[in-house]
Amino acid sequence: MSFEPITDIATLEALYGAPGEASIAKVAGRITPEYRRLLEASPFFTLASVGPEGLDCSPRGERGGAFVIADEKTLIIPDRRGNNRIDTLRNIVRDPRVAFCFLIPGSKTTVRLNGTAIVTADAELLSSLERDSQLPRSAIVVTVGEIYTQCGRAVLRAGLWDPAHHVDPGAIPTPGDVLAAQTAGRIDGAAYDAEWPERAAKTMW
Repeated sequence: MSFEPITDIATLEALYGAPGEASIAKVAGRITPEYRRLLEASPFFTLASVGPEGLDCSPRGERGGAFVIADEKTLIIPDRRGNNRIDTLRNIVRDPRVAFCFLIPGSKTTVRLNGTAIVTADAELLSSLERDSQLPRSAIVVTVGEIYTQCGRAVLRAGLWDPAHHVDPGAIPTPGDVLAAQTAGRIDGAAYDAEWPERAAKTMW
């Protein structure tokens, strides 16, 4: 398939027109008290980063501890247990630019945050992020550049929090199904799916 691209900003801006006043006025360069309350209500976010190989967008979540608001310009994110791909961390080490989208269950409001980050294994910091006697192996320290709410239309259009639109997990491929297909059966997908809950429970933090 081939489509004619828009190749200059002037053409793009002419297509959409000027943004409304509210979409500009809501942008803050720090975590204001209102934005703090919104962030603290969010247990799940996506973290986008960029590196020489390209872009990455990673899901992050934890009830009551996915991140720490250290001050109005600083977020600290413990890097909890995962698959050890460390795509996000590799990117940040080489390019500090990061972007976030925070979701709030039950609310149409989402929050976007752009800034820069470092990865650290500072022992004192990691000790403060302990969970269930487990320390993260590293932490991401984010300096806030800008933060703002996102129009709720996407959440409303998706029916994201409406149980009537929730997907039956049995009707879609499982991670094991994907692995079996990608490896032509070399990995036993059914065994992977059966073993995963116990493995995850033992390595949650």
